[in-house]
Amino acid sequence: MRQLLFPVAALFLSACTTTPVPPVDPQQAWVDFTTPTPGSKLVMAQRLDGQNLNDGRFFQFPPGHHELMVRFDFEVPAGGGLGGLSQMMYRTCFMTLEYDHFQAGQRYVLEGRSLAFTPNIRLYDSARQLLAEERSVNCI
Repeated sequence: MRQLLFPVAALFLSACTTTPVPPVDPQQAWVDFTTPTPGSKLVMAQRLDGQNLNDGRFFQFPPGHHELMVRFDFEVPAGGGLGGLSQMMYRTCFMTLEYDHFQAGQRYVLEGRSLAFTPNIRLYDSARQLLAEERSVNCI
């Protein structure tokens, strides 16, 4: 399964890199993604206000209240077997976050982190002040 995941992920990521990210619109709020956790492989936009997105590399939207759903893939110990805890597998989680005060022209950072099997996301402003955390997590 893991051997199949890498070619599929590479194909997906190569398709993403061929389409340029649109320019930042100063009338919109913009959210970038980051993940400082080792073994975290992917944080991407999934839905904005309940609507699926075509491009998961960013969120750009009008100011005000919004609900963001992100996909977060990260490694966890597979456990058991002959390899013990040295074997790793990916866990995929869909996490939802709400924030009422997105502002036009502002850039935000949505940070995905994981501690063992427990993921979380946090929204920061450009001054690195914590604005919101996930309100729901669904992992598969």
